[in-house]
Amino acid sequence: MSAGMRQQVPQSSFIRSIARLGPIVRPIVPRLVLGLVVALAGAALALSIPQVLRRVIDELVRPGTQPSAVWWAAGVVLVLGAAEAGMMVLRRRLVIEPSVRLEREMRLTMYGHLQDLPVAFHDRWGSGQLLSRSVADLGFLRRWLAFGAIFLVVSVSTVALGVVLLFSISWQLALIFLAAALPIMVYGAVFRRRFSLATRRSQDQAGDLATTVEESVHGIRVLKAFGRAREALENFAEQAEQLRDTEVAKARHQALFSLVVTLLPELALGAGLVTGIWLASTGQISIGSLAAFFATAAAVAQPVEASGMLVGMALTAKTAVDRHFEVMDARRTVIDPAEPVHLPSPRGALTFRGVRFGFAHDGAARPGADGTEAGAGPSGEVLRGVDLEVRAGETMALVGATGSGKSTLLQLVPRLYDVTGGAVEIDGVDVRRLPLAELRSLVAVAFEDTILFSSSVRDNVLLGAPVREGPEAEAALEEALEVAQAQFAHSLPDGLATTIGEEGLSLSGGQRQRIALARAIAAKPAVLVLDDPLSALDVATEERVSARLRDALAHVTTLIVAHRPSTVALADRVALLRDGVVEDVGTHTELLGRSAHYRWVIASLPAGPRDLDGRADPDLDETLEEAR
Repeated sequence: MSAGMRQQVPQSSFIRSIARLGPIVRPIVPRLVLGLVVALAGAALALSIPQVLRRVIDELVRPGTQPSAVWWAAGVVLVLGAAEAGMMVLRRRLVIEPSVRLEREMRLTMYGHLQDLPVAFHDRWGSGQLLSRSVADLGFLRRWLAFGAIFLVVSVSTVALGVVLLFSISWQLALIFLAAALPIMVYGAVFRRRFSLATRRSQDQAGDLATTVEESVHGIRVLKAFGRAREALENFAEQAEQLRDTEVAKARHQALFSLVVTLLPELALGAGLVTGIWLASTGQISIGSLAAFFATAAAVAQPVEASGMLVGMALTAKTAVDRHFEVMDARRTVIDPAEPVHLPSPRGALTFRGVRFGFAHDGAARPGADGTEAGAGPSGEVLRGVDLEVRAGETMALVGATGSGKSTLLQLVPRLYDVTGGAVEIDGVDVRRLPLAELRSLVAVAFEDTILFSSSVRDNVLLGAPVREGPEAEAALEEALEVAQAQFAHSLPDGLATTIGEEGLSLSGGQRQRIALARAIAAKPAVLVLDDPLSALDVATEERVSARLRDALAHVTTLIVAHRPSTVALADRVALLRDGVVEDVGTHTELLGRSAHYRWVIASLPAGPRDLDGRADPDLDETLEEAR
């Protein structure tokens, strides 16, 4: 998420932001309230101790006081102190477990929401921003609910009760103590504004830094290969320095606020001490009352001094809430239909009727007047009215120059994006009328940019399989590996149980591509869409995979993006895309004969031309040489 987009986020009040947590926190409110009551009881016990001391001192200075009174007072103070410590332990027991459980549930809910959000959302957001929101922000919210919020209420209550007790002891000294409150309140308003802005900037910069780390780790091979580790370090250091500067600015604001809230009450206590001694000397206040006043003032000063930290925590929590709901408020645009249609016996006939698609400037499709997603306008459309019919069981190759819309067209079939005009149909049913789970069980995908998960080979291959355990799953697994020529998996250190490294980077490009192809085959789809699935394979392996794919895809409707002539050889027919429309459809031979643009595209593909059996074709070489 760009800094410009962040600056456009409207700022809400603290109360409004925290109130949004209400429905989420409601299940644990009883435990939190009970914890708050216990904490308030502990604070009340702490304030009661000076009142006991007041009586003890006044009794001691009175002639004829028995020594037993001292022991009685000491016993009372001991009991009150032990009770206060017990309240502290009980508070922790009450609030820690439910707050940790709430953090877990919020994290699960956010993760599920991220899974449901459209691909367009993830195109706009950096992974580090989402990581910081789902881990760091939620962790801080849990700590604030269990500690910061409770102690903020306890501190305010302690100060309020303490001030009442101070006035009950001596209104003159209490007024001196309160004289420090006015400048604290004035500076507090300034502090809240500055600290809130710095906190938001800090958390966003931390998310950007996490994105940089993730990209650098994933791209470490590229950085090393091009010798750009130093430049990457300099870029990271610049971002880290910006974050450091922001954190230092936060610390300065908080330190200055702590200075104000610590210094002013201390000065007030100093002035109060001089005044109190004079009042005691003139008999206007007892020695015990004077001692009780300063003991109570010390108890009140402690939460006042901690207010900088507590207010800082509250403002950081408010920012964390805002950042959390920026994600949770994101709209799911690819959703299940209100009145779904089911395909109990799908044949897999795939039809594109006037399909249009365009990206808005932020990477998201724009909403149309009918509530569906609308494109970016004629000048920004990738697809401008695609009409194409792929018969059930047919293999159709998509061929076109770079930017013609081939990969985009594939992603509309499983609704990774929704069309902005027209319709994609399976067996005559608009894919938007099918439940998403059913649609994505009918359609399997293998992308050119292979993504594998840090799990076993077996789990990766069976990711989309209808059955993932038992003999049927094992048979499907072996068949998929054999078709994709991925039997090398058996020779890995732990065989099919070998854990693939993050994104499959522990395997070669060709191995990753074959595992991904096996994953699509094991899903047993009615429709298979493949985005140049053989680009990383050597010629011999490609020929073996192509031969097996012809048999495996005999009864599966397949739409395959072809970036090499050898991939075209897999197809029954070929569709030529040009500037977002299907310009021509026919067999490979027919298009070579009648389409100059097709000959130019085929001549531009990076591998040597092959005939429809996958073998080198000298006559075709000569034809394409003329096209060049």
